[in-house]
Amino acid sequence: MESKGFISYDMFRRTCPSHTVLEALSNKWLYLVVMALGRRGRMRFSELQKLLEGVSPKMLTQTLRGLERDGMLQREVFPVVPPRVEYELTPLGREFARLLVHMLDWSVAHVPDILAARALYDVAAGDAVTPPAGS
Repeated sequence: MESKGFISYDMFRRTCPSHTVLEALSNKWLYLVVMALGRRGRMRFSELQKLLEGVSPKMLTQTLRGLERDGMLQREVFPVVPPRVEYELTPLGREFARLLVHMLDWSVAHVPDILAARALYDVAAGDAVTPPAGS
């Protein structure tokens, strides 16, 4: 649907391109990679993997490829032996990183609220964690 030179997207429709973009952006590693590159600038694969505790090489590779495919990341290969590859955000990726800063700030500010809400929910649902004997 087009109006006044702009395309209108309906993110609630599974077949809409905006839906596929949201789906691609729903990956915690994507957020962490973008934030790492946004804060530190250019980084090598090994630096990213060391910084992002728990990410597997396969998941980091998939995340970097997806970001590159979506135009948020550029990959530079240096012709040396062994090959050196560095990653950095494109202007689109830097714009996305600026948005993520707000999400990060909000999430850090509300960790106590969310943990308290989870505890109340778990107690009400009968899922409260019982401490081990002797604790």
